[in-house]
Amino acid sequence: MPSCVIAAKCDGCKGQDKTACMYICPNNLMKLDKERMKAFNQEPEQCWECYSCVKICPQQAIEVRAYADIVPMGGAVIPLRGSDSIMWTIRFRNGNVKRFKFPIRTTAEGSIDPYAGKPAADMSQLDQPGFFNSEGAMPGISN
Repeated sequence: MPSCVIAAKCDGCKGQDKTACMYICPNNLMKLDKERMKAFNQEPEQCWECYSCVKICPQQAIEVRAYADIVPMGGAVIPLRGSDSIMWTIRFRNGNVKRFKFPIRTTAEGSIDPYAGKPAADMSQLDQPGFFNSEGAMPGISN
């Protein structure tokens, strides 16, 4: 089910131009109503249910509603964000409760260099057999 903002808890990330949920949503669904200073999901049917907005919300104001076959039987998935980790509380339909703690990212945005320690690309190898654009790589297709 899509993410849902609990308006009573949402403070619009205290009036910033971009809320935490707007920053983190991979599908760019979260928006800020500047009159009310409340976030909302502009296209609920497009939600990927990735829980990113739920995990990042500093007010715990976003939830992903569970499927209809879970809710009547008491199942729930509840993340609780701390300063260095997220505590997941899973309540199964049979009443069992499990908790899992996972660390969260603590590095600054943009500080990671994904190509560090990797050799530079050798562009001369592009003409070698075995690359998708070389002759013989795909029979019947020529460049």
